[in-house]
Amino acid sequence: MRPVEDLRFRLAGVSDARAVAALHADSWRRHYRGAYSDAFLDGDVHADRLDVWTERLAKPDRPGQTIVAQDGERLVGFAHTIFEEDPRWGALLDNLHVAHGEKRRGIGSRLMALTARAVLERDTGLYLWVLEQNVDAQAFYASRGGRRVERVVIPPSSMLDGSPAALRYAWGDPRLLDVGCAQDVEP
Repeated sequence: MRPVEDLRFRLAGVSDARAVAALHADSWRRHYRGAYSDAFLDGDVHADRLDVWTERLAKPDRPGQTIVAQDGERLVGFAHTIFEEDPRWGALLDNLHVAHGEKRRGIGSRLMALTARAVLERDTGLYLWVLEQNVDAQAFYASRGGRRVERVVIPPSSMLDGSPAALRYAWGDPRLLDVGCAQDVEP
């Protein structure tokens, strides 16, 4: 296993849609049982995520970016940010996922640092939503200076199992995240 400094961090392209969707679906299956319906997680989640990522990555003119982390040829993480999503909170870190078995290597921290740099260029804050049941993610965000500022109940849908709660974590000053990261995002 190579150190995080030896990984490649680059902007995602449309050719990454399949790998990003697979990692996203796997992450949801592992962390969101009980919030998303078993029928969705065991069935359509991969197809759903592939549709989403194919569309997102095919439209590079959208006001956001997706950074992928690669270990050799293997995608081991990604972060997707939508700039200027909320007038109060700033940019939305819409997705941050690290492959199972790759956590605690610093990949998530590096993805957040690189995201923070892009957000700082726009002079805005950063926030994200995490499901209340994902306590590991909450601990990760809190350890990186995120403040829990809101709790909302998600309205029922065919994908969900009931009405889980989502928590908003925010960074008024994203510089808190850009600590000790000498790498840049490759185009």
